[in-house]
Amino acid sequence: MNAFDSAMELPQAHALAARMKAEISKALVGQEAVVQQVIVAFLAGGHVLLEGVPGLGKTLLVRALARTFHGKHARIQFTPDLMPSDVMGHSLYEMQSGTFSIRRGPVFTNLLLADEINRAPAKTQSALLEVMQERQVSIEGQSLVVDAPFMVLATQNPIESEGTYPLPEAQLDRFLLKVFIDYPGEAEETRLVRQVTDGRVGDDLQVQEVVAVASPADILAAQRAAASLTVDDAVMAYAVQIVRATRGWPGVSLGAGPRGAIALIRTARAAALLAGRDFVTPDDVKAMARPALRHRLTPSPEVELEGHTVDGLLEGVLEKVQAPRA
Repeated sequence: MNAFDSAMELPQAHALAARMKAEISKALVGQEAVVQQVIVAFLAGGHVLLEGVPGLGKTLLVRALARTFHGKHARIQFTPDLMPSDVMGHSLYEMQSGTFSIRRGPVFTNLLLADEINRAPAKTQSALLEVMQERQVSIEGQSLVVDAPFMVLATQNPIESEGTYPLPEAQLDRFLLKVFIDYPGEAEETRLVRQVTDGRVGDDLQVQEVVAVASPADILAAQRAAASLTVDDAVMAYAVQIVRATRGWPGVSLGAGPRGAIALIRTARAAALLAGRDFVTPDDVKAMARPALRHRLTPSPEVELEGHTVDGLLEGVLEKVQAPRA
């Protein structure tokens, strides 16, 4: 059995995740909840949709995370004229040999930052669906596997809507978590400004202080450790009850499907590992409910007009559904 097939022992996997979080925090100031949720998604082997205004460190987060495990990373700036081949790659005719060769696109990496994904038309957005789900790309009839581990971190600006194309529900459902990244607190912002400006010229993203604490094989072993954590039947039922409650909840026109419950359990396992436990608690499920479900719910138009948020609706669901007692 090789390193890619085996799982780490729980203490080792917990220590690895904690070190990764600490290393990323050296570069990304004031976003502890965001860092934790991204690591949870990474340990669960899923993708993340990051929503926040520009300039809050999304690119820095990807570079720092990649540096912690010697991973490769790539960034795509999505624009209205971006073509699927610009993302996935294309077939190229070689004049000298008279044959076609495959030129791989930026998606062949470990961490892919899809910046402002909602600025590209649906055809280009959908080009990511296969690789997000199947971890492979089809070009000219050939199926090319991307390197493992693989995660897409896509960003979108919640303020500016002109010239954007909303992500279809089928694509939103492929993201394990939707994470909000907000402005840092005043003390954290002061620390950030000092860290970026002292003795530095220009806007270069500094990740030199981030130290590699793992290899890609270690990450895969830690993912297997997270997937092996115990989930009691009552906790499993609790996650399913939360998801089912969203389907008939007042103000929700379309609730979460079965993939929502799957996401809840996967991320709750990773959250438990990050906390150093070998079992999942109802609190783990409750903590992951908002990032795991907020993009899987469609609020009714009247609710949106009244200014209610999806997180507010989920809060009501979590208050109504009783958690199992020990």
